[in-house]
Amino acid sequence: MTPDALKTPDGPACAAALEVAAAYCSPALLNHCLRSYVWAAAYGTEQGIEFDPELLYVGAMFHDIALVPEFDNHTLGFDDASGHVAWVFAAGAGWPVERRRRLVEVVLSHMLPVVDVVADPEGHLLERSTSLDISGRYTDDFSASFKAEVLRPHPRLGIAEEFLACFRDQAERKPASSPAASLRDGIAGRILGNALDRLG
Repeated sequence: MTPDALKTPDGPACAAALEVAAAYCSPALLNHCLRSYVWAAAYGTEQGIEFDPELLYVGAMFHDIALVPEFDNHTLGFDDASGHVAWVFAAGAGWPVERRRRLVEVVLSHMLPVVDVVADPEGHLLERSTSLDISGRYTDDFSASFKAEVLRPHPRLGIAEEFLACFRDQAERKPASSPAASLRDGIAGRILGNALDRLG
């Protein structure tokens, strides 16, 4: 597996996105965002999927940002609210409107059951990587040695319990949200049974 997937893409937008995520996310949630990019970039590279590293990285940094209290929305689910935060960030970074819209699409895509790789390669990769990191889907995408390599600099730090608590809180306050639907679909058991937690 390519070591380049472990590197942050160059550019001021990626550096600023990491700075914002680090300022607001817990250590466990920040590591989840970082791992989500690595899984996505590594899988995309391995499968020959053409993707925009900057767009994917910024999407990974912001896809869960509205789970933190400062960006929580009283009515919108966290995925929709995270998309709005990402749009504002991208506007501040000077991205054109169409690229901001693409970023929102990528953020929203991570909660979909499946994303068309041709129509939205970054969204496809982020959906796949976040599903792996949170609920343990697609665990066969990577070797045990590569998974251990990713977990060394970005350990789990109790993300399963923290994330599940966030989902339960979202579901209780927003019963029409995607976390509520995911909990009804049995995601709690998959989160707590994620094999990655046995690696680190």
